[in-house]
Amino acid sequence: MKKFITDLYASFSKNAVIGNVLVVGSITILVKAIGFYKETLVASNFGLSIILDTYFIAFLIPGLIQSIFIQSFNSVFIPNYIAEIRTGNNIGPFQTTGFLITGLISIFFMIIAVIFSDIYVEFFFPGHDASYYQLIKRQFYWLAPCVLFWGFSALLAGLLNIKSEFKLSTFQGIFMPISIIICILFFRNILGELTLAISSLIGSFLAFIYLVIVCKRLGVFQLTPQISRNANAVIMLKQVPIKMTSSIFAGLHRIVDQYFAAQLFIGSIAAINYAEKIPAFVLGIVAIALGNVFLPRFSKMVLHNRTKAFSELFRLLKIGFVGGAIIAIIGIISSNFVIRLLFERGEFTGQDTLVVSKIQQIFLIYIPFRIIGVFLVNFLTSINKNSYMAIVSFLSIVINLILNFMLIDSYGVIGIAISSTVAVIFRNVILFFFTLKQYRAPLPS
Repeated sequence: MKKFITDLYASFSKNAVIGNVLVVGSITILVKAIGFYKETLVASNFGLSIILDTYFIAFLIPGLIQSIFIQSFNSVFIPNYIAEIRTGNNIGPFQTTGFLITGLISIFFMIIAVIFSDIYVEFFFPGHDASYYQLIKRQFYWLAPCVLFWGFSALLAGLLNIKSEFKLSTFQGIFMPISIIICILFFRNILGELTLAISSLIGSFLAFIYLVIVCKRLGVFQLTPQISRNANAVIMLKQVPIKMTSSIFAGLHRIVDQYFAAQLFIGSIAAINYAEKIPAFVLGIVAIALGNVFLPRFSKMVLHNRTKAFSELFRLLKIGFVGGAIIAIIGIISSNFVIRLLFERGEFTGQDTLVVSKIQQIFLIYIPFRIIGVFLVNFLTSINKNSYMAIVSFLSIVINLILNFMLIDSYGVIGIAISSTVAVIFRNVILFFFTLKQYRAPLPS
């Protein structure tokens, strides 16, 4: 047995890709484990309450700005930055361009979000009293500055990933849950109903400072007073709005779910969020461990050997789908037990467990499709095929909306979960067939 473990370790150590995935995955599991403890603490202190509902609503727009605009630019920046490195040009102007665009995007959308916060909360979540909306806005004003820290943190983490410093970039995720845990345990009486919002801001700031220190020590910064205007910069700028459009439609699924959930009983939004915890835990590990490693890897492989890049992608899709299906089956069978074990204490009752468990079982069905989606999105981004992803994302949000209108009256919050799951499966199946078409298409002369 000892020899087997030694040989297995030796084979992994010789494969840099597997080694990187394992390192990032291990750190991500640690971060997610701390995050899960944070969730159990939040559950026992807040349950399915109005404070938690309003926090999730307040967090929604800053979270969407981060996932739609900031992450979109970052994912487009990486392959084109790698292409720029290959030219042998001074990388400083390209890096400066990246930081400038990140800052402008973050500040612009943060201001827009603050200006329209009143209209947004009352339009999308109607039927509540003034105190409900006031609680949302109070938390939102603390969460809005997170956007700027998230923006620069994403770009700094991307630069570390390009240098294969995956473990250092992944470790930033530990600051947010630890900050929330400390504030709940020691400062809740002082911070009151703003505990979650203020601790989220503190965690975002600490993660940013950590990344700045790490990047400075590793000599990552090569900033110059000039910005880049060469071919790769032009391609990147053209891809940014397309990628953002795709991300907007993908991110709207969360708004759609919360919009319909807000029309049901108090706690429906929190129930959906709790039900997403286990799937999000699994997918978070996959998205970070695989996404951080394979976006730079695919970007480099496509430039060297396009056919080999496609072959590796299809091999990974098979492994990812089978592994995801096994995880989904185990999760569905043990759903009730896991929710009871993790959350059923304090304000989180046995009835809450039954509701959340049923929703979670439906969400778990899409895990294998989301896993292959991580590979597909990273690969299509690496070859700058973002326009088709935007079309597919639009169609999937239309499907989600139609199914929600059809199912919510009969099935309530369960209908919301079914709608989201069908939309996710549709999106990733279509992306697979589009990728297959790209593989079979003749290379441009």
